[in-house]
Amino acid sequence: MNSYGFGTLLSRGDSNPKTLKSDAAGSGFLSTIQYFKPETSSELYGINLCIFASKGCAAACLAFAGRGRTNVVQKSRQARTEFFVNHRKSYKIMLVSEIERFVRRAEKLKLVPAIRLNGTADIMWEKVFPSLFSNYPNVQFYDYTKITPRMLRYRDNQLPVNYHLTFSRSEDNDSDCLAVLKERGNVAVVFRKELPKRWNRYKVYNADKNDLRFLDGFGVAGLYAKGKAIKDDSGFVVGI
Repeated sequence: MNSYGFGTLLSRGDSNPKTLKSDAAGSGFLSTIQYFKPETSSELYGINLCIFASKGCAAACLAFAGRGRTNVVQKSRQARTEFFVNHRKSYKIMLVSEIERFVRRAEKLKLVPAIRLNGTADIMWEKVFPSLFSNYPNVQFYDYTKITPRMLRYRDNQLPVNYHLTFSRSEDNDSDCLAVLKERGNVAVVFRKELPKRWNRYKVYNADKNDLRFLDGFGVAGLYAKGKAIKDDSGFVVGI
């Protein structure tokens, strides 16, 4: 724990179920994720890093699943969020330092570094720190987003070539999802009990096997409902 109230910006691979699955998939990647406090849990501080989160998405957010429910983790994520918002220059210095260490570790293991900066946020890093992508061309960056124009810019090849985005479905953006799929962009959809073979005529594949969405084929990234999402009745989760 540092003086700002959190340990590191990027999660340790062995402390995160998502990265454990990804690293164990044998795909040749070493992955790490950064977690902030999401939209509703930060509103008391005037901070919203998920500006397009729907009510269903916010209520079912995985920021409160597993170890994320504990006060220690929540306080750490809040401190990290405030550090990013209020100390942007110091934040960037720390982030770059951690990326450097992570890249060196991946190189020693002869693996490709994969970094997801938005574990529980929807920050447009291509605008906040555009130099990250050009300075680390051998790093595969990836994220989910609910920002439709951003996703369409990605499909138009207007984002860095080493930054992969997957669009996230909510209960109120089906038309945007179909627009993204029409442009051959991938869409993540949460299903209640089992994954169908198709959603709106598009192939569904199991995205719970790992977190490496940049390896997916074209179609729908199907995710099983977890945590609070299991009891969702907003329409965020698809299925009865």
